[in-house]
Amino acid sequence: MEQPKLRIGILSETLIKFCFREEYTLNINGASYFGDQVIRLEDGKINLNGKIIGEKELYFAPKNEESASFELSDVTIGVQFHWERKENQQFKGALQFLVESDKLLAINILPLEDYLISVISSEMSATSSLELLKAHAIISRSWLIAQVVKGRELVGKKYQTIYQTEGEYVRWYDREDHQLFDVCADDHCQRYQGITRQTSSLVEKAVTETFGLLLMHDGQVCDARFSKSCGGITETFEKVWEPIVHPYLTALRDDRHEEIGVDEDLTIERQAEKWIRTSPHAFCNTMDHKVLSQVLNDYDQETLDFYRWKVTYSQEELAQLIARKTGIDFGEIIDLIPLERGYSGRIIRLEIVGTKKSLIIGKELEIRKTLSKTHLYSSAFVVDKCELEGSIPGKFLLTGAGWGHGVGLCQIGAAMMGEKGYSHEEILMHYFVGAELMKSYER
Repeated sequence: MEQPKLRIGILSETLIKFCFREEYTLNINGASYFGDQVIRLEDGKINLNGKIIGEKELYFAPKNEESASFELSDVTIGVQFHWERKENQQFKGALQFLVESDKLLAINILPLEDYLISVISSEMSATSSLELLKAHAIISRSWLIAQVVKGRELVGKKYQTIYQTEGEYVRWYDREDHQLFDVCADDHCQRYQGITRQTSSLVEKAVTETFGLLLMHDGQVCDARFSKSCGGITETFEKVWEPIVHPYLTALRDDRHEEIGVDEDLTIERQAEKWIRTSPHAFCNTMDHKVLSQVLNDYDQETLDFYRWKVTYSQEELAQLIARKTGIDFGEIIDLIPLERGYSGRIIRLEIVGTKKSLIIGKELEIRKTLSKTHLYSSAFVVDKCELEGSIPGKFLLTGAGWGHGVGLCQIGAAMMGEKGYSHEEILMHYFVGAELMKSYER
């Protein structure tokens, strides 16, 4: 197997400004381009620098693959998160533009290992421990190749992500948005900001020393997921995405190398509530700035209440929010009832009860999207109804645990393990039970 090249979707707009730092060649006429450029969609055709030049696709290849780079203006990062913003970003590799519906899609194409150096620098601090960086390089590489394989298997097939009846709407978010490229550049896949984020010799060392190394299970590349904080117990794959069991993505305590005990079965409501309302010991239960700064970039550290957190809504705020997110007028909100929880306490099916309408929603990300202007940290929460007037609460207090879906590697937990002296192999075998490391390609 050769090192694959990845197609990364960066942004989709009707007009895109970009700049070539060195010479690039256009596929359709062999012309060279350097410096500032403007591309727009005009009557369904591609207009480059004021001239109609193509209908469906343009591909710019660098003349010098080692040193050439380009800059895209106003790339949105943190899509729909509390710190969403735009910034100019620089990238190595080739640049492709495709017409997608009524917009232009900008795609960066480059070797997987070059992409990894950027991802590790974007997802983690360049000051992280070498063992943590190695572990992350391996899981990022494994996840990427698993997605490429999955994408090829889905060609020509309909990928079902929605289950809907009169009283229930269940949706999970995975590959349904990515038909024209392998992965996107935001947190939906893996945070990728090209060469904009400063890397370090340690990041390059971590990628180089794990070059081509994958997590494998039963002869297949592991779909190696990760999130910021599991909240103390990791979640299983099938509770978050499609109902497929991956044995290496199981539920386990983040502070010991064994599965959860009977008294920690958070699928039971009273045990989930006890767990979420307390702050049990876990690798990811830390406020150690040195450890957190290894995993969280500056804008991620704007708030630090991720292991246990609270959100308060007034009746009016919650009713308006849910109506806006679902497009349904529930009237006043009477209750939010967990109907099914995963092994980490994350709610998989939630009933929203209103004076006009009731509806069951799921899975975890759909719940997080519905109950927040951006995203709730996680769906592992309990609800307190306050200021009751009859059956109508005046306020809702959500007390929650963890940050993200909780499946696979817990980034903050892994950072703490690295700080405590665990090797990257030990970190990986803790979070991916029964997996093994295997070399898939050489330089």
